[in-house]
Amino acid sequence: MNDMPDGDTLRVLISDGRGRPVRSNGLGPWLARVAPARARGDVSVALVSDRRVRALNRSYRRKDYATDVLSFPAGNAPPQRTRGTRRKKPVFSSVSSGSSVVESFLGDIVIARGVAARQARAAGHTEATELRILALHGLLHLLGYDHERDHGRMLRVERRLRRKGGLREGLIERTRRSSPRPGHARGEPVEPRAPR
Repeated sequence: MNDMPDGDTLRVLISDGRGRPVRSNGLGPWLARVAPARARGDVSVALVSDRRVRALNRSYRRKDYATDVLSFPAGNAPPQRTRGTRRKKPVFSSVSSGSSVVESFLGDIVIARGVAARQARAAGHTEATELRILALHGLLHLLGYDHERDHGRMLRVERRLRRKGGLREGLIERTRRSSPRPGHARGEPVEPRAPR
């Protein structure tokens, strides 16, 4: 579902990971509305299976679990939270490399639907709210923010934008508030625990 046709705005495409549009309870227009002023161009948000995110997480981050959100900046920039890999082209966007739109393409945000649903239940809000939290976090990574290295800058921006968008909390705040398990003290998403 494309939103905001003006070239001076953020356009958001929500898909199933194969480029097919999906309904998302207003996620695209919401993200375009709350995005920072410098977020101009196109962004793809893929709502995919936990299995797909696990495979991407394993390939790009060498972590064998389904995380909640991954960000893949356009161009040759390495994917966020990835070490030692380079990204050659968008994975989920329906934008062709010959298109003039590519120059304004910010990148892909990939969200694990199952993880999002579980996190929504645990946080006591709807899945639509969780998707907003994750999409905002992913967009900030596409714009170059990095909560592991920026001394709270991403946290402050995320806090301001999530308030603008009517969200109670952001991903960084929630992760810091949750029990810091080993390997997650710097604000990385916490791997879901296996059901007992």
